[in-house]
Amino acid sequence: MSVPRNRILALMETQSRIFNTVFNPSGARQGTKILHQRLKGPSVAAYYPRRIGTFGELARLYPEWEGLNIDEWHREEKIAGLKARGKGAPKKKRTAPEATKHGQRKRK
Repeated sequence: MSVPRNRILALMETQSRIFNTVFNPSGARQGTKILHQRLKGPSVAAYYPRRIGTFGELARLYPEWEGLNIDEWHREEKIAGLKARGKGAPKKKRTAPEATKHGQRKRK
């Protein structure tokens, strides 16, 4: 003698309520397996050392120290190399003296 399906589903539902499990008669993917896993964030964060400070913060605290900002030093070296090869930025355009700038001529 076989047991009807709705009777089995009612038994499974009662069992899931008693043992605090998920009742999923259709077998649909719900992600509960992933949600019940331990979080990985704290263990990943603990793997890397804590960040104490950056070079920018140190340069602001101690402006008399030179050579703290390595990125800025590399940028200046690159610009010097480009200028040496003639590939640097062009010179700024020179402007006329203040007197001729406003449409006035120099008087002799």
